[in-house]
Amino acid sequence: MDQIECVIIGAGVVGLSIARALALEGRDILIIEKEDAFGLHTSSRNSEVIHAGIYYPKDSLKAHLCVRGKEMLYEYCDLRGIPYKRIGKLIVATEDFEIETVKQYITKASDNGVEDLIYLSHNEVAELEPEVISVGAVFSPSTGIIDSHAYMLSLLGDTENAGGVVVYQTSIASIKPEEDGFNVKTEGLNAHEIKAKIVINAAGLYACDVARTTADLDENLIPQPYYAKAHYYSLSGHNPFKHLVYPVARQASLGVHVTVDMAGAARFGPDIAWIEGIDYSFDNSREELFYDAIRRYWPAVNRDQLQPGYTGIRPKISGPNEPAADFLIQSSKDHQIKGLINLFGIESPGLTSSLALAEMVRQLIESEA
Repeated sequence: MDQIECVIIGAGVVGLSIARALALEGRDILIIEKEDAFGLHTSSRNSEVIHAGIYYPKDSLKAHLCVRGKEMLYEYCDLRGIPYKRIGKLIVATEDFEIETVKQYITKASDNGVEDLIYLSHNEVAELEPEVISVGAVFSPSTGIIDSHAYMLSLLGDTENAGGVVVYQTSIASIKPEEDGFNVKTEGLNAHEIKAKIVINAAGLYACDVARTTADLDENLIPQPYYAKAHYYSLSGHNPFKHLVYPVARQASLGVHVTVDMAGAARFGPDIAWIEGIDYSFDNSREELFYDAIRRYWPAVNRDQLQPGYTGIRPKISGPNEPAADFLIQSSKDHQIKGLINLFGIESPGLTSSLALAEMVRQLIESEA
């Protein structure tokens, strides 16, 4: 039987961040990934935005870890030369009744420790983004964009340089707590029986499935998973936007917004479509919904400029018409199984929060030692 100190399940951005943090402490790390490469699901199918920490409820994990993670991420990008741009974001009100909501974002952000939001008048918005129609906006200068693939590649490189190992095309068959650790059985290309002292479930979309393979784990502690598909359309032709542009948030989504990638191309999304399982097919019938949503703040858009881009899926643990759930991180104080950490519902701002999530998991492990 192979022996390892720490097994991390999932080679998405959060799993890789955790692996790096623990490997740099000198821990023996094995990452198990079911796909044939790292970061193929939620970690690479998103807006690649470094979020400021504006929308999340005060004192929530999302608020705390986003603000902390943003600081850590910018520092890490500078240290490793990872491409990013602190491009800034406008949250625009397109109708008078939205002005109060926009202004409330300044207070909400301040509650989370984000003190740099600025209210802008209609004329000031027009100076920054001439083609955007608004009656006012707030500007977030600390919002940015990042090359998420380069970031994950760097995390993996740090982990491997510190002795960590990743195996692909390998799934978890069972996790059995034992007196001095865990018996982890895997299946697939690298089917093995592994003895581990620590098991960290960072499987993203599959985290609830992985948790169900764990013997002695109370099923009532495993949340119901929900899958929210997001579509993204690309903008063909000239991109008139210099910043990210968001409408006022509605329902469970932040709305169809403009993001700009590192190459300067614009894309629109995400929408939200609740689905039963993992399905990345693109539903082009949603073009009309996108067109109408974009015209709220960019009336000059031409329908022919919208080209199907890609889809992503958010691993939610709250369903339609429910308030958005916070990140759920369970350790032995929750389930009484020493050495087991489960991360559930790590959707946005998971990318921004990744280094702070890793810091939190490291501290949880140290507290159990």
